[in-house]
Amino acid sequence: MSAQYDLTSKMIPFLDQHLAPPLLEFLEINELFYTPTSLLEARYELSLKTNMIDLVDKLHGELEEAGVTPAAIELVKKREEILEQLEASQSEARKVMDVIENPDVINALRQDKLQNLQFLKDNYGMTPEMIQTLYKLGQFQYSCGNYGGAADMLYHYRVLSTDDNLGLSALWGKLASEILVGNWEVAYEAVQELKESIDKTHFPSPLHQLEQRTWFLHWSLFVFFNHSKGRDAVVDLFFQPAYINTIQTSCPWILRYLTAAVITNKRRKTLVKDLVKIIEHESYQYRDPVTEFVEALYIHFDFDLAKKKLVECEEVLENDFFLVAVQEEFIQNARCFISETYCRIHQKIDIAELSQTLNMSKEEGEKWIVNLIRDTRVDAKIDYKENTVLMNTNTTSVYQQIIERTKGLSFRSQVLATSIDKREAAQAKAAQHEKNHPSTEVVA
Repeated sequence: MSAQYDLTSKMIPFLDQHLAPPLLEFLEINELFYTPTSLLEARYELSLKTNMIDLVDKLHGELEEAGVTPAAIELVKKREEILEQLEASQSEARKVMDVIENPDVINALRQDKLQNLQFLKDNYGMTPEMIQTLYKLGQFQYSCGNYGGAADMLYHYRVLSTDDNLGLSALWGKLASEILVGNWEVAYEAVQELKESIDKTHFPSPLHQLEQRTWFLHWSLFVFFNHSKGRDAVVDLFFQPAYINTIQTSCPWILRYLTAAVITNKRRKTLVKDLVKIIEHESYQYRDPVTEFVEALYIHFDFDLAKKKLVECEEVLENDFFLVAVQEEFIQNARCFISETYCRIHQKIDIAELSQTLNMSKEEGEKWIVNLIRDTRVDAKIDYKENTVLMNTNTTSVYQQIIERTKGLSFRSQVLATSIDKREAAQAKAAQHEKNHPSTEVVA
């Protein structure tokens, strides 16, 4: 597969210098699309923007071994400066941590942050500037690659701080830290909290909020495709109007991940219609084999094209950092999509032909179809003599349709009658109250 479907170059601008390297390492390990040297150079350039001196040194040596001579850097001096700054930051933050880790202080703190700050100021002489040392230390530790320590400091800062801007920045840092240590439960909670903060924060302009949501969509993929509830969260979040608008405006390639989440989601049947509308609307702006599979199956009903796109999907998912883990599930569910659609428009189905459409051998296809009928309880039977599947169509009679509609009309009438009775009773009660307690008017 060519690099045309690789999204790494589109996504890295919306990731920070610590979240981007895992994507580059994935490409390097799997020897995909780019030369090892170019990927190594990219990782090295990103590492120079951090305080991870050991990593810079390691990548510098690997580049020299690969025949590339990077610009010389004074690593010894820089390491000493970083260690000195880290020690100073830890010393400042320790003063705050000694106070807030005191059991008496822990018991005295309440939900009200302003009340807590006043308590700490009155009893321990603590100022907002002192609390901000926790933020600075967390930020510095993150830059040094100590993600666990950074997450801890940023958590304590957010508990105490009333600065909304730094609080939001700290939440971004905490989310990144939890992602990088693979703490998916806490990262999942941080994603939910960050989403709420972005939605309720009053940014200087709508463009600023759009940028925040764009970054959020990219960062959330790390969590959603590694957490057990992640794919439910993808469809719940990405289908919200504000985030669909963000995808359409800033990052249409995120449609690949929304499509994969829908196809591998147990609630997919109720979501497909909405997904198809979005894919059809955005097809002029973004398309890849994953979205084209849905387009071929549900817009054009072209089973040959859907079969072709499913083969391409397998390769696209295998080479996608976020989707490689759901590749097998995607293919299985995509075959269910094809068979369900195929069965919906055919009454008699040749098993060999359907197996070919599903990219399976005749024996595999027969076994797969039998399991599908059993698991989904499709009203169908297999004719082993003719090697076909016969679909039983249950058409509702006109009389039954009238009865069902009449039941619905009767129910709505009862609801309306109950509502009228309640309103009349309320009016009668108000009239009786007025009669028993007449208002007195003062005549001038």
